Amino acid sequence: MLRRAVLQTFRQGLAQSFFKRNAVSLSETTVTHQPIETSDEADEKSVSKQKPGDESGNTVVVAPPEFRFMYPEFLPDPAMERRNRLKEKLERIDMLQRRSVVEIPEFYTGSVMAVTVADANSPNKFARFVGICIQRGGSGLRAWFILRNVVDKQGVEILYEMYCPLIQKIEVLRLERRLDESLLYLRDALPEYSTFPLDMEPERRLNNSVVPINPLKVKLRPRPWLERWERQNLQGVEDLNLPQRFYDKAEKVAKPWEKYDLMLQYRKTIPAEEQEKIFADVHSQLQQQEFKRKIRRRRGTD
Repeated sequence: MLRRAVLQTFRQGLAQSFFKRNAVSLSETTVTHQPIETSDEADEKSVSKQKPGDESGNTVVVAPPEFRFMYPEFLPDPAMERRNRLKEKLERIDMLQRRSVVEIPEFYTGSVMAVTVADANSPNKFARFVGICIQRGGSGLRAWFILRNVVDKQGVEILYEMYCPLIQKIEVLRLERRLDESLLYLRDALPEYSTFPLDMEPERRLNNSVVPINPLKVKLRPRPWLERWERQNLQGVEDLNLPQRFYDKAEKVAKPWEKYDLMLQYRKTIPAEEQEKIFADVHSQLQQQEFKRKIRRRRGTD
């Protein structure tokens, strides 16, 4: 019995030492396989900004901070009762697929644009409209923008849904910004501020140059107006030349404390951390689309 017990303990010790030795050898010979990058992906990573590796050793892609001004439609609706994480992610996928078919360039309120839309009633089966962007808004697939132009002494405005399948082409003829986020006061301004030729040629712009801000001051026509513009803090409008009683009423209804209301700003915006996650997912896809678009242009020119 004693001899059998000694043999059993000896065998257990050999087994334990065998498993320990093999485990060490396996851990020493383990190879970390990394995915092979194509030339397109290598060029894409060379352009994109990256953070140093985290604890797991993975690089974190960081989108440029100006993305929140260039692509505000990718940010969801800040109203919490309308939020749906799965719906927002699916919408971003659809938006990127639409952008792979139709190029939607960078533009701002105040940029002069041309939009070509499929029109079955037109002789050429498409219609092209040129105008200045006076307002843009919406989020996700419901993003929109308004173009305004004066045609035959008549103001014409068209609201376009940015991801509408009828849109065939979007061109930016003059890329610039204005002093105000909304230019709806052009409806009450003189016609020359909203008149652009329908055959306007696009202006050349250097790559990676700063978007200029047009300091133009618009002169409004005499009252009556569509809105009480004296009650809005407009930077791109000349002196309204109104009686003092209008400015006194504007001071009574003003809410100067709202710019200090942090909770109000929080409810109207998306947190910066969430914006970084959203644009980090979108950044790589947009870069890949731009890289493929450049290849197609080179082949077309060749």
